[in-house]
Amino acid sequence: MVQLLALQQLMAADLRFVLAIARINNDLERIGDEAVNIAQSAQRIARHPRVKPYVDLPRMGELAEKMMRDSLDSLVRRDVELARSVLSRDDQVDQLRDQIFRELLSYMMGDSSVVFPAFELILVAKNLERIADHATNIAEDVIYMVAGSDVRHPAVDRNTA
Repeated sequence: MVQLLALQQLMAADLRFVLAIARINNDLERIGDEAVNIAQSAQRIARHPRVKPYVDLPRMGELAEKMMRDSLDSLVRRDVELARSVLSRDDQVDQLRDQIFRELLSYMMGDSSVVFPAFELILVAKNLERIADHATNIAEDVIYMVAGSDVRHPAVDRNTA
C-alpha cells in the first residue's frame, strides 16, 4: 500500500478508497479475534449447566451478524444509506449488552455456582458488542469513502464547512 501511495497520483476518491480498505482490513482482523474469543468461551460454557434460557444473547448475536453483513454489503455496493442503517443499530446492541450484564449479575449474586458460566456469558456479550462496534467502524469508513463525510468527527467534515 505504501508503494501505491508513493508512486501513484491518486485522486481524492481513490485515496479515500485505499485508506478505507486499509482501515476495514484492520476491523476485519479484530472481528476474527473476537470470534475466536467467543468460540473459546463457548467451549468453556458447554462444560457447565445452563445458567438460564438464552434469549437476549442469540438476539444480540443475530443483530451483530446482520450489522457485519450489511456493513460489508454497503462497501461492495458503495451504499451510504445501508451503511447509515448499520450505525443506527449500534445502540440496540449496546442496550442488549447492558441488559444481559444486569441479568447475569443478578443470577451470580443469587447463586454462586453459576458465577463461572455467567461470567463467560458476559464475556461473550462483550465480544458481540465489539463485533458490532467494528461493523459500525466499517460502515463509517464506507460513508467516508463514498460521500467524503466524516461521521466520526463531524467538525472535520470539509463538505459542510
